Amino acid sequence: MRALSKRGSVLIVVMVTLLGAVFALMVFAEKASNDLLVETRVADSVRLRQEAYSAVETTLSVLEEFRRALGGLHSPSEGWGDPLAFAGYTPTEGRQVEVSFEDESGKLSLPTVDGPMLINVFKSWDVRQMEAEQLSDALITWMSKDALKSNDLAIDDYEHATLPYEAPKRSLRSFDELRDIAIARDFFYDKAGRPNERWLRFTQMFSLYKFTGSNLNSAPADVFAALGVQDARSVEEVRNYLSGTGSYALQGPQWFRSAKDAAPLLGGQSVPAGFSTDIRALRVKVTVRQGPSIYRMSVLITPGQNGAEAVGLSDLEKAKSETARATAPAPTPATPDTKKLKYPFTLLEIRENDAPAVVVPVGD
Repeated sequence: MRALSKRGSVLIVVMVTLLGAVFALMVFAEKASNDLLVETRVADSVRLRQEAYSAVETTLSVLEEFRRALGGLHSPSEGWGDPLAFAGYTPTEGRQVEVSFEDESGKLSLPTVDGPMLINVFKSWDVRQMEAEQLSDALITWMSKDALKSNDLAIDDYEHATLPYEAPKRSLRSFDELRDIAIARDFFYDKAGRPNERWLRFTQMFSLYKFTGSNLNSAPADVFAALGVQDARSVEEVRNYLSGTGSYALQGPQWFRSAKDAAPLLGGQSVPAGFSTDIRALRVKVTVRQGPSIYRMSVLITPGQNGAEAVGLSDLEKAKSETARATAPAPTPATPDTKKLKYPFTLLEIRENDAPAVVVPVGD
């Protein structure tokens, strides 16, 4: 009886050991599989990234060719809307490469707007006069180093916040800053702290970059309204002309090379001075696909002359930057080959595999 009991105990020990070994093997196999998957994705990302940069270089070459021939860029309707096809670019076998454009300079340049312009913008959104003035005052107080201290303590009393901070006294460098601006935070965010429809509308209407004149060829309806064109029919006529729709369907998409050319479509009224017809900042979007792998790149470019500029640092940020630079190791001197490299465009921004766009909850 004892012999049977001992054999049973040994069998149990063996079974437990086997189960433990099997479990450990399964955990190891799963970890190895995950590690292999991560390495594969990293390798795919590197390969697709190289393809994306090749597509960007090809696109910039095509844009420069058109810019020299036409004296500037105005609209993809000029013929550069599909730059890869124009250049005869062939992606690596098994990959698909797509290029699209977004004219950043079709928006209003936030660094150049003043208080009255902001008030007009908010009033065009059916915001009451008093609220529009408060919003404008809050934004200008945050963005302008020359702005006088407001009589409204709620606007710039940041030093008494739970975590004290200072208004940077320079234009926004990210739309996320709206969350930190008094009054604006309640206007652009819901009670849960999520961006609302007004936030999305504001970001689609304004550019964070500094330039002169909104490109008439790509300006949204809100920009027309902000610059004084209130007749919706006239705006629709201009947009139909540019897109080649409506009564202009037979002639196809068109573009303006001079702002005054749009006057007949605006009912004969003069075109507001805030419009131009040149692209000052163009976002090039490249998407590379290979099987289930997708790589996205966004590059914001501007012509070498009269192009858009990034917002500079505030005085406080400059002081911090200079302190950090003083303690940092000296940079590596440029090689002769690097010094000779001259791009026809200035790259203002490069984003790779950016986070998905903000989704605004319906009804907020």
